[in-house]
Amino acid sequence: MPIKIQDNLPAKEILENEHIFVMTQTRALSQDIRPLQIVILNLMPTKIETETQILRRLSNTPLQIEVTLLQTSTHVAAHVSEDHMLSFYQTFDQIKDQNYDGMIITGAPVEMMEYEEVEYWEELCRIMEWTRTHVHSTFHICWGAQAGLYYHYGIPKYKLDRKVSGVFRHHVLNSKARLFRGFDDYFYVPHSRHTEVRIEDIEKIPELRIMAVSEEAGVYVVGSNDDSQFFVMGHSEYDADTLAKEYFRDLGKGMDPDVPAHYFPDDDPSREPMVTWAAHSQWIYSNWINYYVYQTTPYELKNGVFIPSE
Repeated sequence: MPIKIQDNLPAKEILENEHIFVMTQTRALSQDIRPLQIVILNLMPTKIETETQILRRLSNTPLQIEVTLLQTSTHVAAHVSEDHMLSFYQTFDQIKDQNYDGMIITGAPVEMMEYEEVEYWEELCRIMEWTRTHVHSTFHICWGAQAGLYYHYGIPKYKLDRKVSGVFRHHVLNSKARLFRGFDDYFYVPHSRHTEVRIEDIEKIPELRIMAVSEEAGVYVVGSNDDSQFFVMGHSEYDADTLAKEYFRDLGKGMDPDVPAHYFPDDDPSREPMVTWAAHSQWIYSNWINYYVYQTTPYELKNGVFIPSE
């Protein structure tokens, strides 16, 4: 999937070195193709790393995607330069009158706080409400998934006694669901979180369906019945070393983290971690883009304006 991004976005060189087809704005102008419009609300402090991880998953299928990076205006990013944010990110006020084929809302390291205590919670609520009328399908990740379930359906989160960290085995509850096309009976996903949502709370909501679970990590994917919302509790986009970085970071802070489960060979942190989730990760993003965005989006370009189809 050619990803249309700004010519000098840092992710461009990284992805090209991985032989991922990245299309700059300059080249895209020469193609008479209506790209899918995808907006990514990046709530992670590691902006550039998260941008690259998600763009990697939206890559290398025949579709063209134009990506808009979105930031909250009520929180100033502290781990990336102001120049990067000004150059590559927009605010909600700048895009709120536009329609998008799809949206991704990332996780954020605020899960131990009550939702209403989060600095940008009110702004996030406005954005999530806006997705109901301006986004065809929204893909929520980790804390973004918990926040979405809470805002849209009132589903609470619960603090865990110990952090869920590692790569866990999952299974699909409905093998015919198009989101899981190409999946094996069992597949693996990284998780990294201190909180959870519970099956019994989700089952009380008739508009939702639980699509995949893990015996160890719990709920993985929840979807709305109209396919306009997906809530994904894990981090399928993680790089090979992301969990290791988190583990050694917490050790360095004097914390007592558990070794990420099923991640290092023989649970030995001195050894290189094994990647067991990359194929699944590519499939879930590709299937979402293909079946729930591209094939069903109601939007089209008319006279250069992005509007609902008649």
